[in-house]
Amino acid sequence: MSTQKPDQPHGSTIAAKAGHYLDVHTGAIVPEIQPSTTFARDDRYQLINAANTYARDQCPTFVHAERVIADLEHGEECLLFASGMAAIAAVFYTLKPGNHVVLPDSLYWGAKSWIHQHCQRQDIFISEYPTDDASAIEEALRSHTQTQLVWVESPSNPMMHITDIALAADLAHQHGALLCVDSTAATPVFSQPLDLGADLVLHSATKYLNGHSDVLAGAIVTRDEHDLWNAIAQERHGAGAVIGSFEAWLLLRGLRTLYVRVDAASVSTQKIAEFLSRHPQVESVLYPGLSSHPGHQIASRQMHGGYGALMSFCVHGGKAAALKVAGALQIVTSATSLGGVETLIEHRHSIEPEANGIPDNLLRLSVGIERTEDLIADLDGALKSVSGV
Repeated sequence: MSTQKPDQPHGSTIAAKAGHYLDVHTGAIVPEIQPSTTFARDDRYQLINAANTYARDQCPTFVHAERVIADLEHGEECLLFASGMAAIAAVFYTLKPGNHVVLPDSLYWGAKSWIHQHCQRQDIFISEYPTDDASAIEEALRSHTQTQLVWVESPSNPMMHITDIALAADLAHQHGALLCVDSTAATPVFSQPLDLGADLVLHSATKYLNGHSDVLAGAIVTRDEHDLWNAIAQERHGAGAVIGSFEAWLLLRGLRTLYVRVDAASVSTQKIAEFLSRHPQVESVLYPGLSSHPGHQIASRQMHGGYGALMSFCVHGGKAAALKVAGALQIVTSATSLGGVETLIEHRHSIEPEANGIPDNLLRLSVGIERTEDLIADLDGALKSVSGV
């Protein structure tokens, strides 16, 4: 099982120093951008630097970012992609007709929609389990003999379900399958799924890893080398769904403040969740940091130091009231996405199909790093304006 090496500094140190970066030639402490797409050979047609051939695989800037992310996740290797969805697609492109995958019934809608469409086209079988009940994976695994992959998203977006990653890994391995965990919401600040037995951990690096709402990127980290990982690497090499050098540099820039950003936002989120849980206009709060959350105990066991900066809450009065609350906010911005330094709110029912089961009075809140008291006052004012208080 992957664990942090005894001599390896804490993740916050690795992130802040961009993986101990120091340019020995210039003394620069900020990583450089290497925009070249190709690399020269000498008079014997040998590469001047054997590590660099062509930027579809070997751009020094994104190789640097990959090493930092792999170290943060206590993994062996990392691959960066042009987006989180490109990373997810690379995993599923390696599966073959007749294979079987096990998915949670609640996960990011963009992933769920694409995965189901792709698997239907490729005759790949899907079984689903209740996201907050990892033990149910056992039944799904017994239904097929060619299960290749079990998928976990914890906390899930936007319902904030918690899945027991260690149990999911144990069940997957008993049936010869690999476990992939989408840890976008947890971030390596609070969780290292590879240490819990997962084989792959995936991030939409667009979100917290970059943290500034200005980069599209995806990342997959492996605990060790295996056939699926080699196939994913070959898929990226052939399809070329890679990040650009400037985007990789921006991602490195964002990673350097990952811990301070996410720590601060998580502390703020906990306070906001506690405030909203007492608000008369709020029907329910979905946040694993609350002791009332069904997954609180599991989250406390597998998340360390906090519960993340993503939460959802349901407003009394249905869809109309939820939309009015979002529209009345002055500091919090109504927008899709999450994980940036600014606080965003989204009415998910307007984004996802009604059949997906998202309550029409649910608002998803991605908490940023603004002053907590300002955010609470903004939310309180918006809720009071709707209730007439």
